[in-house]
Amino acid sequence: MEAVAKLRNVPTSPRKMRLVANLVRGQKVTRALGLLKFEANSGAPKIEKLLLSALANWQQKNEDERIEDANLYIKEIFVDEGRQLKRLRPAPQGRGHRIRKRSNHVTLIIDSKVEPLGSKAAATQAAETKSAETGVDLAPKKSARRSSAKKSTETTAEATA
Repeated sequence: MEAVAKLRNVPTSPRKMRLVANLVRGQKVTRALGLLKFEANSGAPKIEKLLLSALANWQQKNEDERIEDANLYIKEIFVDEGRQLKRLRPAPQGRGHRIRKRSNHVTLIIDSKVEPLGSKAAATQAAETKSAETGVDLAPKKSARRSSAKKSTETTAEATA
């Protein structure tokens, strides 16, 4: 289930904000938050805050699910042009140069990614959820590898003797 968050009348040029939006489009939410935290662009903190708002909206819609298990990603993000404040700056010989102070509107939609049934990612996701429910660890044990390595060295030592 998707969740939407909107940020309106941001006093930044839409072109500058689109640079940050293109950076996180289609990314997983955790990765996008990491990217935005260390991005130097001026729109990054605003989009980070918007993404956290979308996460809160998603959690409010899906109270029974955990964010960590939902496999959330940024489904859609777009930046629209907002109002322009038109100002005049004094110029030489009594003229005036027009200054356009631009603003924008950002819309962000997050959704949980469901893998296709026959894919490898779906099988691993199902195995992870099943192991979490049963409490069984699917990771291979390293001690078994070491014991087989010891046995092979012992057999080679016996063969040389």
